[in-house]
Amino acid sequence: MTPLASAKTLVVKVGSSLVTAAGRGLDSTAIARWADEIARLVRERRRVVLVSSGAIAEGVLRLGWSRRPHTMHELQAAAAVGQMGLVQCYESCFRSHGRHTAQVLLTHDDLADRQRYLNARATLRTLLELGVIPVINENDTVVTDEIKFGDNDTLAALVTNLVEADALVILTDQAGLFDADPRTHANARLIEEADALDPALAGMAGGTGSALARGGMATKVQAARRAARSGAHTVIADGRLADVLVRLAQGERIGTLLTAKTVPLAARKQWLADHLSVTARLRLDTGAARALQRDGKSLLPIGVVDLQGEFERGAVVACLDPDGREIARGLVNYSAAETRRIMRRPSAEIESILGYADEPELIHRDNLVLLYSAGRSNRGRARHGARWRAAARCCAPRSSCDRAGRRHTVVARRSRSAGPRRSRCPRPRGCAPPARSAPVLPC
Repeated sequence: MTPLASAKTLVVKVGSSLVTAAGRGLDSTAIARWADEIARLVRERRRVVLVSSGAIAEGVLRLGWSRRPHTMHELQAAAAVGQMGLVQCYESCFRSHGRHTAQVLLTHDDLADRQRYLNARATLRTLLELGVIPVINENDTVVTDEIKFGDNDTLAALVTNLVEADALVILTDQAGLFDADPRTHANARLIEEADALDPALAGMAGGTGSALARGGMATKVQAARRAARSGAHTVIADGRLADVLVRLAQGERIGTLLTAKTVPLAARKQWLADHLSVTARLRLDTGAARALQRDGKSLLPIGVVDLQGEFERGAVVACLDPDGREIARGLVNYSAAETRRIMRRPSAEIESILGYADEPELIHRDNLVLLYSAGRSNRGRARHGARWRAAARCCAPRSSCDRAGRRHTVVARRSRSAGPRRSRCPRPRGCAPPARSAPVLPC
């Protein structure tokens, strides 16, 4: 039995090769089969979002071209032509089961903008509550290289995080993920289950599978990594199998299961992590990188040694360790021009340098998400645990912590001789004081 047996919300992605029968035109029989399976899941009170490739591939066929073009305007023209046939086919197939569909076209720009991200999430949630099946594709007709998702595997993972789905199912023309390319290695072994964050998976994935498809197994592994950040499991399975979606939803082991074993990120931090293109980068010294990764601290100006790119206050920037690896990203409290003036300087000097001081932190930890964590030292864990145990012995339940107040006090047990005694909160992990003037965003 797999975790999909208890999944209430699923995102299903089908690739171009399956939708267009390996380039021979829309496979209406296969689409009708998936529509039947999804309709059965909806009748079981499951919520399903469908991410479908195939618009460009269908457009190429309708226009009589022998291969996928490379120029942007030709790709956009093919997408515009093919999207009509793709949506019409899905609509007719789901209508036969008494189900409504909704076409949703997204770009990375839609999800990078916080307000549009929240609008898209609210719309998709409303559609799911109404029992409508959203059919999502990238808006290839207007998208540019700078704001492309790049492939629908990535789009499916971002949609999984957007609707906080329990599982992502990627249907492909392969049986799953193998430890070698099964098309060239006869002894290739199917990976039945693995941790989605296992770095060894990247070496097992190959390149693009076909001339019509944009992504390959490597993008599917990366999609599983992204989905795992919101706690969603991923299955890569052969979409040509009979009742594949129903069987997966019943907990049957098919294909490759990539499990999410991490604690799901909060919605706002998930949004930060899902930015595909971050134009500005801050390079940190060793101490600052360690403070972020190991101790969960905020980023102070003194820890920044170099800055690349331009940005305004409130922009999303990447944080690099001394080796150039991106370890975190967050909302910056000062512009690039201001950051250049205060970096490598202590926070106490910000006001004398700039003439004002909005915040002592360059990026507050509440507005920062870690992409790689160094983990706590044993000494740090012991000290942290001791503070937590002390609080548990002498204080009221954790919920009594006044999260709205800046000082974060807790109410101790009432003594016989006096009223409630207030003491400073030990601030265990997850109970941090809010940023004083940091950008406030809804969840």
